[in-house]
Amino acid sequence: MLVSLTIIRYPKKFIPFAFLAMAAFRLPLSLNKKINFYKLMGCGKNGTFDKIPDLQQWAILASHERDRDDLKNEFIYGSFINTWFKRFNCEIFTLFLQPLEGHGKWDGKEVFGKLPVKSDYEGTIATLTRATIRVNKLKYFWKHVAPVANLMTTADGFIMSVGIGEVPWIKQATFSVWKSKGSMKSFAYQMKEHTEVIRKTREQKWYSEDMFIRFIIRSSQGTIKGKDPLQVIA
Repeated sequence: MLVSLTIIRYPKKFIPFAFLAMAAFRLPLSLNKKINFYKLMGCGKNGTFDKIPDLQQWAILASHERDRDDLKNEFIYGSFINTWFKRFNCEIFTLFLQPLEGHGKWDGKEVFGKLPVKSDYEGTIATLTRATIRVNKLKYFWKHVAPVANLMTTADGFIMSVGIGEVPWIKQATFSVWKSKGSMKSFAYQMKEHTEVIRKTREQKWYSEDMFIRFIIRSSQGTIKGKDPLQVIA
């Protein structure tokens, strides 16, 4: 299985077409027989959980039948979507990922296949942390989780992150890239503020569904805001 995460930035004048794309892309993605699963999502302002959306930036996450990392943007989503990107002068950044380990479900399904909870891989790694927040727990989530998530960008080994979500405030995810599994785990399990939030989410049952998946980065292409965010590990 190959997973793609594409970040799309629209010029400000084309923001209305970014909203339209969230509806227009559903049919071609649904009809694409080489795509097993997809989600069209918005992005947060600060690269993690965020109440404020970045209306210029959007995302497509998909899993593919093919298992090649020599693909290009124009081939993975089809000609309609590729033509749309070109017509509205979008800036595109795509990561091609191999699911490695993790747990949890998305809409009740193991969308990245049956994965081991742990593996021996210790190199550069990408992580996807995703949750559906219970409505009666929203104020606790945004009070505790968002401030801690913002500390991630200062952690040793951090490379990049992007906040993505299907439903504002309720269905949220953070995708991040780290120089090694060790650096990611140091942030996740050794930072006092982060471990305390993990404890609260479990004890108080903030989520009705959650998922944590780690990926190996197979390749990437494109830029975000004129830069390759993975240039540091090129």
